Amino acid sequence: MGKKAYSHPAPEPFEGDIMAVTVGGTVLWFVLFLVQLPFVGWLDDHDRMWWLWTCLAGAGLGVLGIWYVRRRAAALARGGGADAPSNT
Repeated sequence: MGKKAYSHPAPEPFEGDIMAVTVGGTVLWFVLFLVQLPFVGWLDDHDRMWWLWTCLAGAGLGVLGIWYVRRRAAALARGGGADAPSNT
């Protein structure tokens, strides 16, 4: 049997407060990293050090995400970027 084609329109993209979500996620990853620091010995004994490094990587990627979101917002404010309305 062939694939069934759906004719539903695509939903509108969510345009929430992207900066708040990015900062919140970054802070959450960093807090989880800090909470695990006192348990490094236990994590090492139980082969779970990857939990610690995953949280640190999440915080680091979050910082990169904050940089990206700020640059995107600045580009949109200047009128550049694919998401900006054209002046034609």
